[in-house]
Order: sequence, then structure tokens, then C-alpha cells
Amino acid sequence: MLTETGTVMAVEADAVWVETVRKTTCGSCSLQQGCGHGLMNRLMPGRQPLVRALAGALQPADCSVGDEVTISIPESVIVRGSAVVYLLPLVCMLAFAALGASLLPLAADGGAALGALGGFSLGVLLVRYHARRHRDDRSLHPTLVSIRSSQALHIS
Repeated sequence: MLTETGTVMAVEADAVWVETVRKTTCGSCSLQQGCGHGLMNRLMPGRQPLVRALAGALQPADCSVGDEVTISIPESVIVRGSAVVYLLPLVCMLAFAALGASLLPLAADGGAALGALGGFSLGVLLVRYHARRHRDDRSLHPTLVSIRSSQALHIS
């Protein structure tokens, strides 16, 4: 199980939205130039990535905005998710490029390029379909594990 600490940014009936990456943490990291999180922070300053966490040991109703919570997700979900997000569009692109080149033998390069574009587009659509289909699948999403600190504790 991978765990991460974050701040609750929004509470829904069935989930909470948690901010897990902070710029202050990225500023002190030695991997600033090679890290995807640091790059996203530089490209979209002011927009922090949010993670949707479903009920686990805690219910979303137990949390409020500003609470520091711990969320967890199995390692196998990360591996399978990476395969779906990265490999599915790539495999579709390569397969359709080969199909395009074979269907248009006189203009094989053009057919391969069109096939690659169509295959990549299909792969992205399949990833989006997979994400929507499994939106509430508890085995594929982070779940709430604990509240590390509550907003109520910080009021003076």
C-alpha cells in the first residue's frame, strides 16, 4: 500500500478531493528538474493537482475542508493504471499505423501517419472510457485511511 498525506480541499457525499503536492515540498527536492510534479507546478502556477479519495477506514462525512488526511492506494493499481494510460494509446497508435500503411501501399508513409493519429485518438478515447467506467470502483481509487489533524485543532 502506498500512502500519502494531503489537505482536504472539497467534500462530496461519496468522496473527498485532496491536495497532495505542495510547492514548498517541491522547492526543497533535489529532483526539481526531472520531476513531473515540479513541471506541472511551473506550467500551471496556482492550480494544484487534486486526488479524489473514496471512503475507506473513514467516511467523507468525517472530514471537513482543511483537514489533513492520509490516503492509500495499492501498488498494483499504480502499475495497472500506468499501463492503461501510457501503453493503450501507444499500442493503438502502432497498430493503426501498421494498418494504415498496409491499406495504402502507394502512400505508405501518409497512411501510417493517418493511422497513427487515428489509433492514438482511439487509445485516448478508450482511456477516457475506462476512467469513466471505473470512476467509483473502490479497488482502483485512493481511499481515506485517517485524519492526521483537524482544522478545529488549529483555531486559536
